[in-house]
Formats: sequence, C-alpha cells, structure tokens
Amino acid sequence: MSALPFAVRWGAATSQGGRSHNEDALLADTDVFVVADGMGGHDAGEVASATAVEVLRALVGRAPGPDEVRAALVEAHERVRALASEGTRRPGTTATGVALTVHEATVCWVVLNVGDSRTYRMAGAVLEQVTRDHSEVAELVADGVVRPDEAAHHPWRHVVTRALGGGAPTVEPDVDVLAVSPGDRMLVCSDGLTDALPDQRIEADLKAEADPQAAADRLVATAVAAGAADNVTVVVVDAPAVLPR
Repeated sequence: MSALPFAVRWGAATSQGGRSHNEDALLADTDVFVVADGMGGHDAGEVASATAVEVLRALVGRAPGPDEVRAALVEAHERVRALASEGTRRPGTTATGVALTVHEATVCWVVLNVGDSRTYRMAGAVLEQVTRDHSEVAELVADGVVRPDEAAHHPWRHVVTRALGGGAPTVEPDVDVLAVSPGDRMLVCSDGLTDALPDQRIEADLKAEADPQAAADRLVATAVAAGAADNVTVVVVDAPAVLPR
C-alpha cells in the first residue's frame, strides 16, 4: 500500500516495432513507473533491461524519495554490470521514469533518468521533456555544434554517454523532484517512440485519449504505423484533476 494521499491512473503498452525481438522492459505499479531499453548492439540487452526493472520494483509502494531512487539506480547499475557477457561488450540499458513521493508535505514526482529514453510532462495541454538525453548528439546540440533540427537524423543519435551496466564502473543518474500539479500527465517512453514520432504528434495523441491505457496503446500503434524501426514502449501516468489539500 502506498503512503500517498491519492492514487494515480496509468496505462502501458509495448511493441517490438521493427526489431526481431523486444529488448525493452517496463514497470508500472502504484507509485513507480519506469521504462528500460536494453542497448542495441550490446549482449543480452533484454536481460539488462529486465534486471534494472527488477531492482527498481523494490521501490513500489514505498513512495521513495530522491535518495532512495538514486541508490536503487546505482544498485541496478551494479547488478547489470555483473551479468555474464558472451561478447566483447557488457550488457547495458537505459532507464527513465517517475516515482511518486511526499517531499516537504507536497506530493512530488521524482524524475529519474540514465541514457536516452525520455520522460515528459503534459501540464495545461503543453508537452515538455523533463529529462535530458545522455547521448553524443545531445551534447553536440548543447555545445552548439549540431542544430536541434539535425539531431533526429544525426548518425550518432543512438550513442549514449550514460547507461546502467555497460563499460563504465560507476553511474551518475539524473534525479530531480517536481511538485505534482492537478491533472499532470506523465509520459515515459523508449526512444523507439521519439525516433518515430515528433513531439507535436506525441502531444496530439496524448490529448486525443482521456484514458491513460488508451493513450499508451494509441501512441505505440501510431509509432508502429509510422514505421518505427526500434522497440516502442510507453507508460502514461495521470494525476487526479483535483488534488487533496
């Protein structure tokens, strides 16, 4: 049982898209909502994503604070690094999402991210990315070397600079806290969605479906119909329109 003063509604959907199998994993339960994308080209990506989700599942029902979320991500990194590797590269995965907690008497989203999967918030019918991509292209855009409109087609767009597992001995997750606003709709997704659809289309599909499960199903179906080359995984989480005082 969660320690939160209200319950959220959610929906989740996934597809292998243009891949032969699905290396994404998801967690959607009570107060923790995560998508993990096993990194393409790495050994046992599907095992890596499932391992990360298994570690983070221990947070469910605890309304975990930012320190607890960060510690779980560090543990997930260590668990994924410990996986057996049949090739020259270690298994790795991204992880992004939100956990709900009470921080200074306010219900908040704890936003977590490692890699280039994304978490968005739609508040007041405006969609905003609330995570920062850990990728070569995102760094080039930040440095002014690559224009934002070029990033979606850049050959390095899938080269991540942080991951759970992989070759780095340690990981520095992004963990931020945002107060929950009435009617917030959070979107957690793998890059199979954002590679296939621009943010404007994602926003339109989120607005078209009031039910979070219908919204998740619609987004995945739209991405697949648009020719998604990668696995597509979506979790949609809705806060109540009226929050208790």
